[in-house]
Amino acid sequence: MIEIQGLTRTYGATTAVDDVTFTVEPGRVTGFLGPNGAGKSTTMRMICALTRPTSGQSLVLGRRYEDIPNPGRTVGVLLDAQAQHGGRTGREALTVSALTMGLDRRRVDEMLELVGLTPAEARRRVGGYSLGMRQRLGIANALLGDPQVLVLDEPANGLDPAGIHWMRTLLADFTRAGGTALLSSHLLREVEVIADDLVVIGRGRIVARGTKAELLATGGAVVRSADDATLLVALQQAGLDAVESPGGGLVVEAEPAVVGRVAVDRGIALTELRPSDGGGLEERFLQLTAADAREGVHR
Repeated sequence: MIEIQGLTRTYGATTAVDDVTFTVEPGRVTGFLGPNGAGKSTTMRMICALTRPTSGQSLVLGRRYEDIPNPGRTVGVLLDAQAQHGGRTGREALTVSALTMGLDRRRVDEMLELVGLTPAEARRRVGGYSLGMRQRLGIANALLGDPQVLVLDEPANGLDPAGIHWMRTLLADFTRAGGTALLSSHLLREVEVIADDLVVIGRGRIVARGTKAELLATGGAVVRSADDATLLVALQQAGLDAVESPGGGLVVEAEPAVVGRVAVDRGIALTELRPSDGGGLEERFLQLTAADAREGVHR
């Protein structure tokens, strides 16, 4: 279990993470979502004691990360697949970690096989790896100590479809055995498939949290018209959160009847108006982060 309580981080006058509180339960994958710059990576770095919080705390299995003896045997961490020694081979990188944790060298071979790095690839220097290979090596390093908890920031970045499927299966097996997994990703459809719980952050604050079923069942509307630009302005002037949908039309944080009344009042003809419940995580993400997104939704 990971318990995050009032976690805050400021840099001068800027608040990067603002009073963040949530729990990552054992036996479940928790998806941690938010626009670029929302505070996801800073929060994960504070969990792993790489960034000191201004206030609040995070506990992993009831302890601060820095108080855990030999933490790699308890918490597997992948925050940046690029941050690996380019001059070492893949095998050397894992061997250094294994020796640091007091593990048998045979564990290195087990992990290389698990993540699908061949003997020839393991002999290559990491500097010559593709991003996908670096991700596999980073995941191998996170799993090396047979941890109970995983903290993974964008682990699917650079993986091909087969690699993403492999990672999905790996995380499902890990949590099925009682492990705790916190996963951030901009691949919303993948998170929708694998996550049991969701935490959404925007501008450093939690904007929603709950089970996947709870958050995706929340009301809202999808609307299309002959003039979506005019309709968007009308909805926003009426005080409703509305954003453009990647698939066309608008996603609105309001019941369809409310949206319809605004359109009627402004004389805007609608071509589609429906509840957004069936739209999936992408539409819900747009609704929750409409005021916080810098570059729109990343798929």
